[in-house]
Amino acid sequence: MARVKGGYVTRRRRKKVLKLAKGYYGSKHKLFRTANEQVMRSLRYAYRDRRQKKRDFRKLWITRINAAARLNGLSYSRLMYGLKNAGIDINRKMLADLAVNDEKAFADLAEKAKASL
Repeated sequence: MARVKGGYVTRRRRKKVLKLAKGYYGSKHKLFRTANEQVMRSLRYAYRDRRQKKRDFRKLWITRINAAARLNGLSYSRLMYGLKNAGIDINRKMLADLAVNDEKAFADLAEKAKASL
């Protein structure tokens, strides 16, 4: 059987992986095998967390809205139900922004929600 030399394609593939592993701790950025394991794991985390980030932000917005709603004498669910009944269509991201940066506007929305309950 003929000897197989470490070819062009293999070298390119390994260089690509080691480039992705730049900055990793210990041998994970120097040795191909450990670097490849870590890069594959990192790419899995990156894929998963791009979706998880959306969930995390939604949870944060809901927490902020709930805190502001309770300052105005409502629970989160009562506030959202009241806004829906009042025909006010505003998303949670904007509501959370109002709750943090403009308490007066949020209080006005909370009053409208209370009135429609």
